[in-house]
Amino acid sequence: MKSIYGMTMEKLEEYFLSLGEKKFKATQIYEWIYQKRIKSFDEVTNIKKTVIDKLKEDFTIDRLDTLKVERDVEVCKYLFALNDNERVESVLMRHDYGTSLCISSQVGCNMGCRFCESGRLKKVRNLESSEMVLQILQVEEDIHERISHVVIMGIGEPFDNYDNFVDFIKIVNNPKGIALGSRHITVSTCGIIPKIREFATLPFQVNLAISLHASNDTLRSSIMPINKAYPLKLMETIKEYINKTNRRVTFEYIMLDGINDKLENAVELSNLLSGMNCYINLIPYNETNNIGYKRSKKSTILKFYDIIKNRGLNVTIRKEFGSKISAACGQLRSKKEDL
Repeated sequence: MKSIYGMTMEKLEEYFLSLGEKKFKATQIYEWIYQKRIKSFDEVTNIKKTVIDKLKEDFTIDRLDTLKVERDVEVCKYLFALNDNERVESVLMRHDYGTSLCISSQVGCNMGCRFCESGRLKKVRNLESSEMVLQILQVEEDIHERISHVVIMGIGEPFDNYDNFVDFIKIVNNPKGIALGSRHITVSTCGIIPKIREFATLPFQVNLAISLHASNDTLRSSIMPINKAYPLKLMETIKEYINKTNRRVTFEYIMLDGINDKLENAVELSNLLSGMNCYINLIPYNETNNIGYKRSKKSTILKFYDIIKNRGLNVTIRKEFGSKISAACGQLRSKKEDL
């Protein structure tokens, strides 16, 4: 059976019409599951029992199992079990502007970025849109407050699970759903060009982040295999995206000691992105026990930052979150033996 949490408003309206019912019942169900947060269809009081019984036949209203929660200052990491006993992780971060939740979009990841712990587990399957939605609902239930921002930057490549990702956006952005503003949602991709073009046509103002991490094709191909399929001609697509959407793009750049942090890389990166409506997010690398890359020295990161800044580009150095509990960028990895 499908999960009710994976049904967009449009799909739920079509479902009720197929039963010979009025489509406004979809709005009523959304209000019950997302505003009142019911956990059983039997709690619905304004829809007749025959329709409720049919809903119970066709949909589950089950939640994920929360297996483990690790807490650190400003950060919580959640390990969830899915119905088939696969696992994914989500990370809650508290900022001065609100609470941000980093969610996963796949079990494992096939992109194979050399520096990323998540990519060591090959893709098992895509997450259903419901399994993405439920990560938000269960964290909100745990902290007893609303999530203000969501980033799809956890385990997996969202644009490799594009259709479910789009349904997820429709559900969480719907005012009767989770009602999260599209400008409070950010999706990160390593650069799947056809899906970026599709994404540009969506009527949502969701923020786009590109996992760049290198200043030239040779270097990027050595640490990100996806670059062999979609090399830095990707920038032409990003320029098209910016022109079409008038939205600023974020470029993420993980700082790897002796790999991509040379001063000439900073100059190359500045030239590559010059004139684009973007900003660059320099990310101090979060080391793991299983991968040999090291974090760039603080002095190197600051020099790298200065070169880009002095060339007139918008650049920031990301604040570190969650490395003590392996919840930082690139550290998520949910194996059954983690328990």
